[in-house]
Order: sequence, then structure tokens, then C-alpha cells
Amino acid sequence: MTSHSPARPPVAHVVLLTGPSGSGKTSLAARTGLPVLNLDDFYKEGTDPTLPQLPDGGGADWDSPLSWDAGAAVAAIEALCRTGRTAVPVYDISVSARVGSSALTLDGAPLFIAEGIFAADVIEGCRAAGVLADALCLRGRPTTTFRRRLLRDLREGRKPAPYLVRRGLRLLRSERTIVARHTSLGAYACAGTEALERIAAAHSADLVGTAVRS
Repeated sequence: MTSHSPARPPVAHVVLLTGPSGSGKTSLAARTGLPVLNLDDFYKEGTDPTLPQLPDGGGADWDSPLSWDAGAAVAAIEALCRTGRTAVPVYDISVSARVGSSALTLDGAPLFIAEGIFAADVIEGCRAAGVLADALCLRGRPTTTFRRRLLRDLREGRKPAPYLVRRGLRLLRSERTIVARHTSLGAYACAGTEALERIAAAHSADLVGTAVRS
């Protein structure tokens, strides 16, 4: 007869922060002052044969959730929530490859942010694991998102300029569909101010819970 020990109770919970590329997830996450897990580091490598392709023959479709390792992302989130630490790959978007790894520790923080364009795809997994505090989708003007995304991607040299312009226009046309998909997966769509308010409320609730448990 085999017995299974119950999962270690979480020492922290996660707020999943999603939204279209360029919607301001990274800057908003930094403003919270909480530890941040960058979910874009869980992209598959450019040599992975399972990468989805664009129908026009323009190469890999990096905006498809199939270009991303959801299982590894959930495992990292759960490790952070149950042990307060995890190893995270370091991904270089410009070369479509993992170039190293790093350690992320919560240092006792009861709440952290996991942000990325595919964060909504792990809502159910985090909820089932009992570690989800909230799931938010940043929503704004598609034209503002387009401009912010293109300037960032050109500045960082993420991909060749023609590719970035084509991708930007494609995402501009589909932004409302992207937000609708995220909300259908359980994310709450809101602007940055409301997102910060909800994150602050979740942080306060976790601080109270930590005090009660101790």
C-alpha cells in the first residue's frame, strides 16, 4: 500500500497579471514593490519542433500560448508559493533561446506577481493548486498599446524591425479579442489604477492571513 503525503501548505499566494503585449504589465508589477516572476522566461526555444507557425509563413507564432511552456510556469509558481524559492530560466527573446537560469526568492513576502501575456492560461492550474490570490488583465486603448509595444521592442532589439511592425499591426487588430480570451479564462479586465487597488487588497489579506497563522 502506498501513501501520499499532502502538498505542503502555501507560504505565499500569486497574483497573475496578464494583458496584451505592451499593455504595461511589467511596469505595473514593478510599481507594486512585490516580488515578480516574469512568465515570458518560459517561452519555448526557437529550435523546439512543437512551436506553432504563422499561417502566412512568417515564422513561429510567438503570440500563441502553444509557444510557451505552461507546465513549467505552473511548477515554478507552485514552488514559490510552497517553499518561497524557485529556479527560473533566463530567456533572450532576440535569439529565441534560454541563455541561463537564476534563483528567485520571496524573502518572506506572502504575495508575488507572475506577469506575462500567457498568465491567463495558468489561472485554472493555480486555482486548483490553492495558490491563486487574483488574476488581472490590463486593458487600455489599442493604439496606445501598439505604440508602447513597438517602441519597447525596437529599443530592446527583440526582433528585426519589419517583423515587429507586422506583429504590432496584427496585435492591434486583435487586441480586443485577446482581452476577451483572457477574461474567458478567468482574468478580471481593468485599467492600471484598479489593478493596483486589487493587488493592494490581496496583499493586505495575505498579510492578515500570515499573522493569523503565526
